[in-house]
Amino acid sequence: MKKRLFYIFTGAGIIFLILSFFAYKQLFGISVFPIDKPCVLYIPSGSSYNQVLDSIRSNLEVRNPELFIRAANKKRYPQSIKPGRYIIKEPLSVNELINILRSGRQSPVKVTFNNIRTLNQLAGKFGKQLETDSVQIMDFFADESNFSADGFTKETIISLFIPDTYELFWNTGPEGVYQRMLKEYNRFWTDERLARAAEKGLNRIEVSILASIIDDEVTKKDEKPRIAGVYLNRLKRGLQLQACPTIKFAMNDFTITRVLKVHLETESPYNTYKYKGFPPGPIGCPSIEGIDAVLNAEKHDYLFFAAKSDFSGYHNFSRTLSEHNRYAAEYQRELNKRKIFR
Repeated sequence: MKKRLFYIFTGAGIIFLILSFFAYKQLFGISVFPIDKPCVLYIPSGSSYNQVLDSIRSNLEVRNPELFIRAANKKRYPQSIKPGRYIIKEPLSVNELINILRSGRQSPVKVTFNNIRTLNQLAGKFGKQLETDSVQIMDFFADESNFSADGFTKETIISLFIPDTYELFWNTGPEGVYQRMLKEYNRFWTDERLARAAEKGLNRIEVSILASIIDDEVTKKDEKPRIAGVYLNRLKRGLQLQACPTIKFAMNDFTITRVLKVHLETESPYNTYKYKGFPPGPIGCPSIEGIDAVLNAEKHDYLFFAAKSDFSGYHNFSRTLSEHNRYAAEYQRELNKRKIFR
């Protein structure tokens, strides 16, 4: 009798171990396969558990869906859904998949921007990469109360965005975008850069305004510090900046290749031919190169510059108006010769 019981219990134990082994293997063994490699699994904010399951079915082959559901319930995943963008590159186990989703271990997206003229273009860059769309981002930046405490206005907020490549989570909202850019902005403005700005009597916004003008004015990197020096000299003497790029901005027409006298009559606080000092804000997203050109502006006594008539992209620099007018006339003649009238 004892032997019989022994065999019964032993047999039951073996069966239990076998079943446990297969259950372990199903849960921890490879049984989830991406349909596409890599698989990008999106879980939008506010998704229900059923919506998550639909997304999984569309993107992953789960060999034992019932096991996934039982394990997910056991780990209380339906009560802790984390929105995000999850990249599944290789086959994995049910347990690994649940752990990734439950922990919110999502893969960031990379947002790159440079040569940006308007806040709307910036919003488009972020809107293409993130769950939030460009309209929501623009709505956030249309409300000055969202950033006025940090010293920005609607006209200057574009200076917050330092051109580079940034990693953000896909479900980052407009407020999150702003806070991330503010963090990068403050990191960019090191003590050294702030000291250089102070030496020139400028604050961060003013540096960005000049940088945005120079970025539009100059194609040759090596000339930027010299032209920055011209603008600083004009500011010190109380002269108007007379920067053609500000006219294009005032007219909202960046296709203009030849600024005419009629353009100079445009009524706008951005018209630096009419008004002295800085315009209300940058005329584009200032580049790092442009900012550093202002901070490292050449010291000289030039007050004017005109594009060279050879169309090399370089400029002639002058100390006197009469000298500048000669160079400007040369360039105007070449424009006429090439039939560039607009």
